[in-house]
Amino acid sequence: MNDLLTVAISSRALFDLDESNRVYEEEGLEAYRRYQIANEDQPLAPGEGYSLVKKLLNINELLGKSRVDVILLSRNSADTGLRIFNSIQAHGLNISRAAFCGGLPPYRYVKAFRSDLFLSTQAEDVQQALAHGIAAATLLARPAIMTTGADVGELRIAFDGDAVLFSDESEQVFQQQGLDAFSAHERAKATQALEGGPFRAFLAALHSLQSEFAAEQCPIRTALVTARGAPAHERVIRTLRAWDVRLDESLFLGGMDKTEFLRAFGADIFFDDQPVHWERASAAVAAGHVPSGVTNR
Repeated sequence: MNDLLTVAISSRALFDLDESNRVYEEEGLEAYRRYQIANEDQPLAPGEGYSLVKKLLNINELLGKSRVDVILLSRNSADTGLRIFNSIQAHGLNISRAAFCGGLPPYRYVKAFRSDLFLSTQAEDVQQALAHGIAAATLLARPAIMTTGADVGELRIAFDGDAVLFSDESEQVFQQQGLDAFSAHERAKATQALEGGPFRAFLAALHSLQSEFAAEQCPIRTALVTARGAPAHERVIRTLRAWDVRLDESLFLGGMDKTEFLRAFGADIFFDDQPVHWERASAAVAAGHVPSGVTNR
């Protein structure tokens, strides 16, 4: 059994590579290679997934042992990837494992590294990882968003429910038959636990990591931020009980926009399956699109 929480992340999700990518798109691969070599001693600025990685790795320091492993997966070659490794060292990130794939999709190595989560700016890589049973999400390729409302050392992760933590069974009813049918369906099945979605195992791994700290000293805080409201709340609560997994906060918003709630929570990252919620949330916090479930078919 792997006792590490392992997160694989692409170089563009970890660092701000916008200028490098502009050179590649406008001038081609050889110009990109020369640019990266010429600047390989200039550390890259943090990208959207940086805060999550920084705080995850800090957990090892707090525990005094290795419980979190971060893997770099990149479409760069090792030659152009030297700047990325130099940037990792400059930012003091304890990342030693990497796959530089020379232009080919790196998702092929997600399972071999036993990853619990894969973050990338390439939607097709994320879809492939999900298809192989790995929790995965697409981040925007942009500079880091600095959130407010959370202690600098505390990691705060927020999840949508249906098609992320849970299966899309109930979402299918809502999409096909509307809100009244959805509410009736959830009332009728209130005591029947939902099947797990693509992020169930990742949540369980986080919960296991939380259990290694005293409750008042835990540096990880999780939240469910869902459009569900009463009476659809009961099934969610009973499902989490059945899984024996704790969420620190649960927000049942009854269809309200999630953005300000995520800002108030101080999320380092939020995972949602619906592009409209992902795009809105991205204005306030780092957000990952999980292309699973009926809304993405």
